[in-house]
Amino acid sequence: MVQQLIPARVSPPGRILVRELEARGWTQKDLAEITGRPVQTINEIIQAKKQITPETALALAAAFGTSAEFWTNLETNYRLHLARKDQEQQRDIARKSQLYSFAPVPELIKRGWIQASDSAQELEKQICDFFDIPSIDEPPQLAINFRCTQDRNPEQIAQLTWAKRVENVVKQQKVGSFDREQLRAAIPNILACAANAEDVAKVPTLLLALGVHFAIVPHLSKTYLDGAAFYLDSTPVVALTLRYDRIDSFWFTLMHELGHIAAGHQGSYLDNLDNLEVNAEETEANQLAANWLIDATALQNFTSTTKPSLFS
Repeated sequence: MVQQLIPARVSPPGRILVRELEARGWTQKDLAEITGRPVQTINEIIQAKKQITPETALALAAAFGTSAEFWTNLETNYRLHLARKDQEQQRDIARKSQLYSFAPVPELIKRGWIQASDSAQELEKQICDFFDIPSIDEPPQLAINFRCTQDRNPEQIAQLTWAKRVENVVKQQKVGSFDREQLRAAIPNILACAANAEDVAKVPTLLLALGVHFAIVPHLSKTYLDGAAFYLDSTPVVALTLRYDRIDSFWFTLMHELGHIAAGHQGSYLDNLDNLEVNAEETEANQLAANWLIDATALQNFTSTTKPSLFS
């Protein structure tokens, strides 16, 4: 009577073969001698390096008292499983390719904004959560509008990612009520923090109390940004990248972005201070920053007494 063996789901035929050998106390050499097949053939079937041919299926059926269809079906199901698995891997690769085109994934992982994952599905979920979108097939919605210099060919996806990180950070902040005149009046208090390097740490608290969101988010590769000023739900936001790790760069960038807010500029500004757009709003923000940072009378007295020369 032919045995009706039920194979484990998508098990390699070799695994079933080993169980049958163990049940009978046979070696691979024993089976080779019984079936008239080379030992190497039996070994390669067990290691899934060689497929079971119809001829071998008939030999195994005779040796184990099973049907030949049992072995051919086992082999077919296993090969179909491998093919489907390969297709899934190909789809996974294709999806990861889309993800890497959609966002600067290595930078997101490097900065700890998302976690590395071998699964494209898990990676996509994290990216969608980061950008607050249901699918990468939908564009991210940002409070900020992109309007910065393109002279150095910045990568817009990197800028977009940086801006979204700023939004994610400031959304967690609690701020006071914003009043533009109070901000302008508070500029000397903010600049007083420049007297001592350690007092720079007081700046975020001062700005939050004035109703201004503040964040420092390091620049991403090819963003070429120094800072940004925009509005989130009618509340002003100032963000810095610290692209240049210098105290003078920090203070000028901060004052420039606050200049946009204090002047009542209602747009969104992504600023590369190496190469600003030439327009009235940027010029005004620059002038405000210069006036706040350097006392005009003191500068005039200095230049009149020392007569500095750019060519000395």
